[in-house]
Amino acid sequence: MADMDPDATAHTDEEEPLFSHLDLFLFSLIIGLVGKNIIVFYGSQTGTAEEFANRLAKDAQRYGMKGMAADPEEYSMGELSRLSEIPNALAIFCMATYGEGDPTDNAQDFYDWLQENDDEDLSGLNFTVFALGNKTYEHYNAMGKYVDKRLEDLGAKRIFDLGLGDDDGNLEEDFISWREQFWPAVCEHFGVEASGDESSIRQYELKVHTDLNMNKVYTGEIGRLKSFEVQKPPFDSKNPFLATVTVNRRLNKGGDRHLMHLELDITGSKIRYESGDHVAVFPTNDSALVNKLGEVLGVDLDVVISLNNLDEESNKKHPFPCPTTYRTALTHYLDITNPPRTNVLYELAQYASDPKDQENMRKMASSSPEGKSLYQNWVLDACRNILAILEDMPSLKPPIDHLCELLPRLQARYYSIASSSKVHPNSIHICAVVVEYQTKTGRVNKGVATNWLKNKLVNGHKSTVPMYIRKSQFRLPFKASNPVIMIGPGTGIAPFMGFIQERGWLKQQGKEVGETVMFFGSMQHFRSEKSKEPIWKLIHSENAHIYICGDARNMAKDVQLAFYEIAEEVGGMTRTQATDYVKKLMTKGRYSQDVWS
Repeated sequence: MADMDPDATAHTDEEEPLFSHLDLFLFSLIIGLVGKNIIVFYGSQTGTAEEFANRLAKDAQRYGMKGMAADPEEYSMGELSRLSEIPNALAIFCMATYGEGDPTDNAQDFYDWLQENDDEDLSGLNFTVFALGNKTYEHYNAMGKYVDKRLEDLGAKRIFDLGLGDDDGNLEEDFISWREQFWPAVCEHFGVEASGDESSIRQYELKVHTDLNMNKVYTGEIGRLKSFEVQKPPFDSKNPFLATVTVNRRLNKGGDRHLMHLELDITGSKIRYESGDHVAVFPTNDSALVNKLGEVLGVDLDVVISLNNLDEESNKKHPFPCPTTYRTALTHYLDITNPPRTNVLYELAQYASDPKDQENMRKMASSSPEGKSLYQNWVLDACRNILAILEDMPSLKPPIDHLCELLPRLQARYYSIASSSKVHPNSIHICAVVVEYQTKTGRVNKGVATNWLKNKLVNGHKSTVPMYIRKSQFRLPFKASNPVIMIGPGTGIAPFMGFIQERGWLKQQGKEVGETVMFFGSMQHFRSEKSKEPIWKLIHSENAHIYICGDARNMAKDVQLAFYEIAEEVGGMTRTQATDYVKKLMTKGRYSQDVWS
């Protein structure tokens, strides 16, 4: 939220303002909850936690309760304790962990509030937490665990155990297993009949517009209508800047992979960035995929429609910007390339005319071992997206409006910025590999964002990219004289291109710049005997900062083990001492990771 003018709320002691400044921005929790007793807050960076929150809010309806999903950024969380005024009220928190154990952007204010308010009394609050994380990361599910413990510390009552979802395994399966035990426990706690209505429940109703002025129809804008035609700063996730692509070239000559370097022009945008930050881009789906979906479903994709929330009190009026066309929704707003989650299969099962197809779709959404294995093999391992499912299950003919209601939102994609703003203040560089692979069914799947970027031709039609900046903790040392050790195989070198540019610029300015060492390509260079002594000297004697960028699953762990070995072999430490030594470097901010799985 933008900084507020401190004088804007100035008033004398005699008169209290009717609304605090913040209330003008934030919805009141209590007013928002009129007629509801289950509120599901989500801390979401890539949309999954928000998806799970929506599913839980919908579940509440099946058990005769009233639920709503809520973005903590949009509510005054100081009112949490007042939920106890509502009979049978329950707060559920679906909290993802981002980066190095950090809260997601939309949960940052809530996290700060929890940390700062030791005297808050939440003794009347019933709560439960489902955490979303990834075991390959150092701080597995740190945010969910923190919220769970902190709410208890402040007196709130946990009515069901913390759920831990692991995206390195099968996050969907973890969620289903937790949810199947969670609802009976809620029903028992509140003395409600645990007879979940198994039928499909629609959240939105379709309205077809026949005579609407096309100026009122969304054509891909993320927030404000016409925001891509009339651009107004500040630019962020709700108001991206349309940057022009000025350079798009292939970096590698040989090999099968297409490694690309792009430059985005941000002149006049007032966007500032630092080396190590991320650029988020909003891609669009492949038009061939969208057209095929239209053909398989037998619909005219250019019909102008709105999907309107049946709950008129909900803050979320539509699942995506409306009014719009099905074509725009499937191109700009909906994720049609990832394998659909089990709830989508469950809800669509009713539209399969073959009873066997119906049975299999419902089975895949259950927690039975047979159902789990069918979903794992037929959907996940085979990388079947919604189009592949419709093609391979010809009896399945869902109405397109229900499909659009169920599909998750297409998310922004994050890339480590490969430039320094000291050298390129008006340009942001991206270094990425184009994703393309063959699935078990013989189909070719293409990465949404990388293929979309690859086709952004310089001086071509529509060679613009909607983007914004996400700040990061991945920062060069404050003292330029400190040495830096950078380790980044593959496209992990991206942020280091920015770091090296910046160190070169500092040297040109006459600053004393410490040794700058980078290991890329094979990690064997890093583990060779010749490297160990100089690396240890830089770390132990010269206060070097270590940076690791790339794959979290294997590479980041291997590198950490290599540092343990160096501390043992050259520093004469035991494994326990070496582990503690590296942990201390992390605590001091001298061992930073920018990793993904």
